[in-house]
Amino acid sequence: MSRLDAIFKQLKDSDTGGLMPFLTGGFPSLEVTEQTLLGMGDSGADIVEIGFPFSDPIADGPVIASSMHRTLENGLRIESLFEVVRSVRDRVSIGIVAMVSESIIERMGDEAFVQQAADSGFDGLIVPDMDISHTERLRHLADDHDLGLTFLIAPTTSSERADQILEACRGFVYLLARAGITGESDQAPEIDKQVEMIRSRSDLPVAAGFGISTAEHVQLVTEHAEAAIVGSALVRRMAESDDPIKTALEFTKTLACGKTAS
Repeated sequence: MSRLDAIFKQLKDSDTGGLMPFLTGGFPSLEVTEQTLLGMGDSGADIVEIGFPFSDPIADGPVIASSMHRTLENGLRIESLFEVVRSVRDRVSIGIVAMVSESIIERMGDEAFVQQAADSGFDGLIVPDMDISHTERLRHLADDHDLGLTFLIAPTTSSERADQILEACRGFVYLLARAGITGESDQAPEIDKQVEMIRSRSDLPVAAGFGISTAEHVQLVTEHAEAAIVGSALVRRMAESDDPIKTALEFTKTLACGKTAS
């Protein structure tokens, strides 16, 4: 059983929802990413999503896009993110997944990227911009290295396309709680119908993101899905803080108060 499978099984057995904070890798520094990862489990996170900075983020709103731009300006090397995860892997029990553009994988070479991700201790990959008809090779590589592989289902995704996406996913499926780009929202997410559609087609756990910004949102999401993903609300607080590590961990603790029966 992979670490992701074990985490979702534990959540199911304990009848609680999961929390998946998003960190922009290397923002505002590699040390901050490392120290934040070390404290995430004790703060209530179950899986942490590490965004690999990309010069042209597909679905990221201004907060995450800005953090990625600043990180790239500082000269981040992709290999450094592997090194950070490798340095913490034996000291944390949380799942760690990479949110990474297809072009980054292609630039390094898909086999080399998957190998490095697995060797460093990543548990899965989320590839938001890959054409689902082109996933076969990456699926085989992920299977060979026991990595999760996740693609996105939007509120507008047809049932036929959802079937194709679900077939390609391993570990869990990422459900967009709203259409558009990432960013904070005052509106409570409504995902019950989309989750029902996925449940009728797959046994994969569902993690929902986009616009989830508060403990109340986490509670509402985990009433239906297995986990709630929080990105922009966390990254913004880190960007505005003089102590981003402390800020990230304290906000994660607040979000974790919203985990409820799923």
